[in-house]
This record gives sequence, C-alpha cells and structure tokens, in this order.
Amino acid sequence: MNSNSKRSLILAAASTIVKNSGIEKLTLEAVAAEAGVSKGGLLHHFPNKDALIYSMVSGITNDFVADVQKRAAQDTREQGKWSRAYLQSTVEADKDGQDMNVALNAALFTNGELLDELRKHYTVWQENIENDGLDPVIGSIVRLAVDGLWLSEVFGIGEISDDMRDKVIRKLNEMIH
Repeated sequence: MNSNSKRSLILAAASTIVKNSGIEKLTLEAVAAEAGVSKGGLLHHFPNKDALIYSMVSGITNDFVADVQKRAAQDTREQGKWSRAYLQSTVEADKDGQDMNVALNAALFTNGELLDELRKHYTVWQENIENDGLDPVIGSIVRLAVDGLWLSEVFGIGEISDDMRDKVIRKLNEMIH
C-alpha cells in the first residue's frame, strides 16, 4: 500500500470513529486500530491529533472550494454565478456531506483554529457574492440561508421535511436567477 493510500485509510478511519462513536472517542490509538495500522505508522503520517483533524478539514475544504470554483467557471451568465455556485455546491455537499460534517465538527470541538483555512475561503466567497452583479444583500441572504439549512441538518435542530427543503432551495435559486 502506498503512502497516499495509507493516509486515506487513516483519514477514513478517523471519520468512521467520529461518525459512529463521537468526537470524544477520536484518539490516535483508536484511529490506528480502526485503520489496521500501528500507532507508529499513524504517527508517520500524522504527528498528532491536530494534524490528523487538519488533514480531514483540509481535504474536505479543498474539494468544496474546487467544486464552487468549477461551478462558477462553468456558469456562462454574468450575474449571480458565485451565488449560484455556492448554493449548488452546498446543497450537493449536504446530500453526501457526512465526511464534511464530521471533519468540521471534529475541528470545531477540538481546535477551532483548524478552521482558519475555511474561514479565509468564506471571506473570498462573500466578496465574490457581493460583487456578483446581483443585489449583494440578496446574494448574502441566499448564502446565509443555505448555510443555515446545512447547519440545521448537521446539528439535527430545526430540520424540515424533504419537500419543504426542496421548496426552500427552489426559492433560493429563484432569488439569484
């Protein structure tokens, strides 16, 4: 097994532990056992728990950033492309976003500074949305609403039916088209 495969295996094991047992059970020993590697092998790739969680967040962040940028680049309309890209990427990430939720929760509850890279991207997205050719307040409302929808699902509070969720997403899309 090559080094990248082993890293991926370790990251998947960490995600599994958080999903199945909670963040408090995320220890280097538990991750090594779940991944079927020695603790020394794990430490070769991730010298500490923060490095492990940072890699989880970084991978998810990079994938999400690339998805938003790709969608914006493919949008041929002049106005609203960043708003639409952010909305579409967030909705799609939420559909299969367990890994994103796990990584962000792990970072938030262990060391919030691990989210600094993501915070920087949010600053750029907000600037892009405000300069998107649409009313910047409308673009910001859509971003905040889709973030709120996602967070309500992450934390299981204030969830809405699938039918209502679809209607909300359609309305947000209408606001930026």
